[in-house]
Amino acid sequence: MELIEKLNKFTRREFKEDEVYIFSVILCDNETDRDNEKFSLSALSEMKSLFIGKTGIFDHNAKTSNQTARIFDTEIVSDETKITKSGEVYTCLKATAYMVRTKSNEDLIKEIEGGIKKEVSVSCRAEKRICSVCSSDTLSSSCSHRGGKKYGDKKCYFTLSDISDAYEWSFVAVPAQVNAGVTKSSENDELLKKATRLCFLTGDSSDIKNMSEAELSSLCETLEKKTKKIKNPDSVNSHDDNSPYMMKRGR
Repeated sequence: MELIEKLNKFTRREFKEDEVYIFSVILCDNETDRDNEKFSLSALSEMKSLFIGKTGIFDHNAKTSNQTARIFDTEIVSDETKITKSGEVYTCLKATAYMVRTKSNEDLIKEIEGGIKKEVSVSCRAEKRICSVCSSDTLSSSCSHRGGKKYGDKKCYFTLSDISDAYEWSFVAVPAQVNAGVTKSSENDELLKKATRLCFLTGDSSDIKNMSEAELSSLCETLEKKTKKIKNPDSVNSHDDNSPYMMKRGR
């Protein structure tokens, strides 16, 4: 399923790509944060489905007037070249969100594009909070260890797991998780957006999300030629039964 199709699951009518602003954001990861807490890998997987459809607000202030964006897709991303402080392969929960383009959010979109509005924070419910020193669940039993302090050769931090609910995600000034925030679009992201738009225009059903950069580039080139034929029907041989985009016009 393409991005625009996933997005339109959350709207009351079908929106076109030029009517919405789509951006990617790292919601959270498995690195120890400023509060000396980290999410387990299983917690990230649980949040992958829980955060789909969740609203984006400001400063965790849950007012309807603060609603600004909505998540419509998520994925788990790992980077084998990065190792966390606890010795795990760096893994994050990455989301794709959208806003409907309006006069009132033009400045916000510019601030996101300019890197001013960037940092984010998530709000969720964890059923377990495990101490790295004694393995106690601090939400159900006592633990005297303090996050960030060393006990022998062990540094204390707490692992959050068993996520039972996700409430919202917010733009904030200083997030607990250093890496959480809006991500810069890569060349592949831009090709994916372009391919999504062209597939929508031509009715192509290619599985673009699993394509390589070279495959996306080739598909875009092919679809661009098809869109030109659609826009200029006189350039299509209406008597050629083998023409894939033969157009029949009424009299």
